[in-house]
Amino acid sequence: MQHNVLILDFGSQYTQLIARRVRELNIFCEIFPYNNIPEDLESYKAVILSGSPFSVRAEDAPHPDLSQIRGKKPLLAVCYGAQYLAHFSGGEVAPSNIREYGRANLTFIKDDELFFDQVNINSQVWMSHSDTIKKLPTNGVKLASTKDVENAAYRIEGETTYAIQFHPEVYHSEDGKQMLENFLVRIAEVEQNFTPNAFVDEIVAEMKAKIGSDKVVLGLSGGVDSTVAAVLLNKAIGENLYCIFVNNGLLRKNEFENVLNQYKGMGLNVKGVDASARFLNELAGQDDPETKRKIIGRVFIEVFDDEAHLLTDVKWLGQGTIYPDVIESISVKGPSATIKSHHNVGGLPDFMKLQVVEPLRMLFKDEVRRVGKTLGIDDELLGRHPFPGPGLAIRILGDITPEKVSILQEVDAIFINGLKEHGLYNKVWQAGAILLPVNSVGVMGDERTYEKVVALRAVESTDGMTADWVHLPYEFLMKISNEIINKVKGVNRVVYDISSKPPATIEWE
Repeated sequence: MQHNVLILDFGSQYTQLIARRVRELNIFCEIFPYNNIPEDLESYKAVILSGSPFSVRAEDAPHPDLSQIRGKKPLLAVCYGAQYLAHFSGGEVAPSNIREYGRANLTFIKDDELFFDQVNINSQVWMSHSDTIKKLPTNGVKLASTKDVENAAYRIEGETTYAIQFHPEVYHSEDGKQMLENFLVRIAEVEQNFTPNAFVDEIVAEMKAKIGSDKVVLGLSGGVDSTVAAVLLNKAIGENLYCIFVNNGLLRKNEFENVLNQYKGMGLNVKGVDASARFLNELAGQDDPETKRKIIGRVFIEVFDDEAHLLTDVKWLGQGTIYPDVIESISVKGPSATIKSHHNVGGLPDFMKLQVVEPLRMLFKDEVRRVGKTLGIDDELLGRHPFPGPGLAIRILGDITPEKVSILQEVDAIFINGLKEHGLYNKVWQAGAILLPVNSVGVMGDERTYEKVVALRAVESTDGMTADWVHLPYEFLMKISNEIINKVKGVNRVVYDISSKPPATIEWE
């Protein structure tokens, strides 16, 4: 990728939003932790410093060496970044008298290219900090203020360095995207050439050069990521790609057969492997979420190893890893606090002796779909909801049994088919059912029942990093609830999850 933008992450919850806004401008960017700055900065045309939960006044505050960036690359410092430049360059940062969090309006704007075009006085911005810049750094020139923040934006004379106290990447900053475009395109002169077509051409050429005439084995899931990865690899190496679709016994109802049928006519060499008994036997009696994920990841690799040995001279394992998977697996302090482990990130056991190729490693989910459309993949497949790699194992709270899997498959089928029949499926980013580890008292046919409870979950999101629950019509929920209770033996109660992410995750485990 050429004309990169480097984003240095200081641990902000909004760092990925910065990347997404930059990508929306058709500009390629990468996120690196502040304590792992790339040694070779030649290809980066501009640098952005993120916000942070730290105070620049704290002893353990992030303090990177920016000597190869300041004054040498166009630099935009956001929130903590703005305070960092002030604090360590002759300015002053002090605790704010009031906590500056939420909406604010610009009350002063200096004529500057950063505020070109749509950025006007009274433009709404989003603040999120407890310190404030009392004194600008050496050669600092004030560019903007709000009612409570005197130094809301500034630039440094003699450098292409800009700093803003607010968050332009957040939706609530009305002209935030315009400000980012002004900085990157007008000021830093970064080319807007990161398009789906350009990505396909570049990644296919890269994979041809990287893989050559070697053979690649790739696991298909039926989802968007692995499918797009497979089509890209097929475009690069053709018949040397061997696709395997594994039935882990935790797929949706009839999914194994349906997915194999989906791939007919796509020109992919696909083999279906039914390893459901093997997975379920390994999972028997296990109720810890992380343990379940790790077992599934391990057995998945073992199955692949078995299948790879049936082929000759396979040297690569293809994976549908995407950028949020990569980002969640690292942090500014090394390995992140484990929210959940990603079974397709982090390398392979030594015994496999396979190298990894990940065509989508630098793309967000919506970008994967756009690339898939460019490749001519069917809209129905591209519009398919994300489905977790561990499958229904992490939607069955507690231990896994064939009976529980069967119950949840029936419930899930009713819910998903209902969304499709009522024209709601494409209005939802991800939906599914969760089998809870509790029973509840009910009455059916004048008889007391004591059966399972299921929760329905439907969220709207762009890439899964944040999500809001969907306000499905009450009439729809009532119909689906009645259908589940009447048709699925063993369930007598249905609830609807109205939690957003954060603080809840999309999956329950």
